[in-house]
Amino acid sequence: MKKTYSVSGMTCSACSLHVEKAAKSVEGVRSASVNLLENRLVVESDDISDDQIRQAVRSAGYDLVMGEPPREGSLLRPMQIRLILSFAFLIPLMYLSMGHMWGFPLLQWTHDPANAGIFALSQLVLTIPIVIANNKYYTSGIPALFRRAPNMDSLVAIGSLAALTYGVYAIYAIFSALSIGDMTAAGMWSMDLYFESAAMILSLVTIGKYLEARSKGKTTEAVRKLIDLAPKTATVLRSGVEVVIPAEQVAVGDVIVVRPGAGIPVDGTITEGSAPIDLSALTGESIPVVKNPGDSVSAGTISLGSFTFRAEKVGEDTTLAAIVELVQNANASKAPIGKLADKVSGIFVPLVMSIAVLSGAVWMLLGEPFTFALSIAISVLVISCPCALGLATPVAIMVATGKAASLGILIKSAESLETAGRADTILLDKTGTVTIGKPEVTEVITLSGTREDLLAVAASVESASEHPLSKAVITYAEENGITFVKAQDFSAVPGRGVSASISGKICYAGNAAFMEENGIPLTPASVNGTPLYFASGNELLGIISVADKIRPTSKAAVAGLQALGLDVVLLTGDTHTVADSVARQLSIKNVIAEVMPAEKEGQVRTLQEAGHHVIMVGDGINDSPSLARADVGIAIGAGSDIALESADFVLMKSDPWDIVSAIRLSRATLRNIKQNLFWAFIYNTIGIPLAAGVFFVPFGWKLSPGFAALAMSLSSVCVVLNALRLRFFTSALPTTSKEETMKKVLTIDGMMCEHCKMTVEKVLSRIPGVVSARVDIKAKTATVELSGNVSDEEFTRVISESGYTILSIN
Repeated sequence: MKKTYSVSGMTCSACSLHVEKAAKSVEGVRSASVNLLENRLVVESDDISDDQIRQAVRSAGYDLVMGEPPREGSLLRPMQIRLILSFAFLIPLMYLSMGHMWGFPLLQWTHDPANAGIFALSQLVLTIPIVIANNKYYTSGIPALFRRAPNMDSLVAIGSLAALTYGVYAIYAIFSALSIGDMTAAGMWSMDLYFESAAMILSLVTIGKYLEARSKGKTTEAVRKLIDLAPKTATVLRSGVEVVIPAEQVAVGDVIVVRPGAGIPVDGTITEGSAPIDLSALTGESIPVVKNPGDSVSAGTISLGSFTFRAEKVGEDTTLAAIVELVQNANASKAPIGKLADKVSGIFVPLVMSIAVLSGAVWMLLGEPFTFALSIAISVLVISCPCALGLATPVAIMVATGKAASLGILIKSAESLETAGRADTILLDKTGTVTIGKPEVTEVITLSGTREDLLAVAASVESASEHPLSKAVITYAEENGITFVKAQDFSAVPGRGVSASISGKICYAGNAAFMEENGIPLTPASVNGTPLYFASGNELLGIISVADKIRPTSKAAVAGLQALGLDVVLLTGDTHTVADSVARQLSIKNVIAEVMPAEKEGQVRTLQEAGHHVIMVGDGINDSPSLARADVGIAIGAGSDIALESADFVLMKSDPWDIVSAIRLSRATLRNIKQNLFWAFIYNTIGIPLAAGVFFVPFGWKLSPGFAALAMSLSSVCVVLNALRLRFFTSALPTTSKEETMKKVLTIDGMMCEHCKMTVEKVLSRIPGVVSARVDIKAKTATVELSGNVSDEEFTRVISESGYTILSIN
């Protein structure tokens, strides 16, 4: 059982480690993972009550909140108030404490030792509101010390409290000196109050946390947008009357009415009407898809027309809910590269506190005054930044998974995202992966009689067959308006063909061997695809070629994978002849054919045993064993339940180019994490010795506590901003792949509606050599991209057979 909780009070990676440790200490908890960016705790356990988890987390000093965590705006508003209040008092405090050094006006009285007491008390009065406004550092950091679980707040609290305590001690020393008339001592103490250091530490750290919170808010935008996709209400038919109810109250079986521009609240199947559906927010596909009765629709998509549909999946069972859960789980998971940072963060705060005490003690032993040693110790405490280390990995993972989701690429875990970037071999399934997965008629060759006669006989013979090739022939005949009759005395010979009685005459359909077995003479013919021979009696009527078309972006995808240095292998259960043909078209050198689904898993294992890091790409159904065996499994297909379970990546658009995008994004994320970790380590490696005064003797370099606080604040902000660069990742096809295609614009008469548009795009896309076809109804044009030569006569024939007329071809 997996449960997600919101946790309040966490400020850095040390906090997340303490919360994880506390949750894991509960008996029955198998795993616990914290997402620091979203303040989420994901617990996988047996039947454990929420109170048990809450009690464990509270014992670590944090609080468990049921339900969704507060939105970014509600978290930022209190910080804004703290900032305004802090700087309202910090500015006059800095003017009072430091202004006389710069000759600022109205501060002459501060030079008089007789006013030292008033000068010191004035600074204390201005500091107290800042301390009160930022008391969170004390209420969080000090108790953490007593629990032996110090965090970043502990460092800030100790540093500012040390400066504040020394300032209060200095006030007593000033009044003591004034009481005995020692003006020199009173003046000296008034110059070393450190109230401004305490106030600056609190104020500047709060600025950093505010900027960090705003930046982190941008990393979670993708998840929030996904959650907000589903509309809050639904219009349901109840006893023939339309009733608007909250979307969460929709039940399975309800009939829902959708208007143009409305969001679809749940998953279901259209019962009446048709409309183009905007899937862009869910899959990244920019072109609306027309849905008709019997087609499925998903929550979170937008209807551009009117229809009714029956609810089939509601609440947490919808595709959108599954996607949101996948993205959130990926964000909560930890990448292997981040484990080093976690280990360092676990000992970081105690180590820094030890360095601070040791640095102060060493400088005092070297003869420096206490104020110098105190300044050194405070600087070490506040410049150290466990946040930068803790954020280096998760913030990059969150931005990357969010960006991937916006592109229609679902990533299951941080580990798979990292592993994909290290892969060296990729296995591509053929059917449904590099090909569309649906056989289509590519060519009709008439040898006797008319083309219509051939199609009528072919469709009639195949009408009783369930074979995919038979369905392709029947669909083609229906789209071309061919009337056919139901076959009688149907008989099928597996692996050969079928026979049936049509109008009292025996007709045959099958391969060359089947024709020869029935004594039908063959006419040699070269076709693009699998040839199906059709005969009436002993007369050969013609040949219909059927092929599983290669997806438009498959060739560019293979070239892109090869450019990334991956060894591309075509893995298929199809024959060597078909596999080699597809491989030649895609420029794939390595082919493994005639492999059963169960044997594909063995091929993956063999490559892994040879030392390769393997990615397997399949349709997520019959390829599930090999997807699970591979280092990274990528399911290409519209997010089926099986795909979501078996694969590490799911490509919602069924676009092979997204394979390239997923691997490029993985590598970009890995680079970003390494950059973040490098700069976080370098910052602390240089910053702590600098604050400790290591460079004071040779170079005279010494950090003030205020500057150290500013540096600490900006370090974590820089890590977050670097990770945010992943938001600009693009997945566009390279220019070279577009230049390889030719383009023609067809002006077509007779197109009137969306149905016409779909029909023309479909028939044009079926022509061998056509990569894509896009119709503009208003302009009455079809823009066709070609990977080979297609004659104008072929375009004219196909369009006229569909009931339209070509006016011009440019």
